[in-house]
Amino acid sequence: MESKFISKVFKWMFVGLLITFVTAYVTATTQSIIDFVFGTGFFYVLIIAELVIVTVLAARVNKMEPTTAKLLFCAYSIVSGLTFSSIFVLYEMASIVFLFMVAALVFGLFAFVGAVTKIDLTRFSTIIMMSLLGIVILGIVNIFLHSPSLNLFLSWIGLILFMGITAYDMQKLKRYASIGTDNLAILGALDLYLDFINIFIKLLNLFGKRRD
Repeated sequence: MESKFISKVFKWMFVGLLITFVTAYVTATTQSIIDFVFGTGFFYVLIIAELVIVTVLAARVNKMEPTTAKLLFCAYSIVSGLTFSSIFVLYEMASIVFLFMVAALVFGLFAFVGAVTKIDLTRFSTIIMMSLLGIVILGIVNIFLHSPSLNLFLSWIGLILFMGITAYDMQKLKRYASIGTDNLAILGALDLYLDFINIFIKLLNLFGKRRD
């Protein structure tokens, strides 16, 4: 039962990532869409939409029809792809592909740690959430400061933090598996999807080769 549930979670995580990257690539290679997303203020609408969808899924997933949860997850993946498209404009393709593979290895390693460790990672949940909140607040502050040093610091701390969160979320899946509903599989896929995306973004910020 547990392995079947976790396989379902990873299947939906893969679907979400595929939708996001295809959407991002198509957007980045279509000038009219790029102009609309980043030149009209629509980008900020997409950011709000992302927050709303994540909040609704996290708060109400158990009360939804499975089809609704799956559609919302796919909608989130598309919206993320639109906002994520800037990486194909800013970074060289070879760098994106290489760091995607590095992110996959890092994610896989810490997901494995979370799956096999005997340590109860829920004890660290408060520290994880407070650290995540601190990073978000400092990130918002740095929008106005434009400090390269602070951005570098936040990228390193964020990378380390999401490695830990990946292990934490993977261990959480083992508890979800005892219930094993399709909706919890979608919620688990969303958690792991966000972990992977954040690891990848932090690696790009740190090591990505920008276009000339």
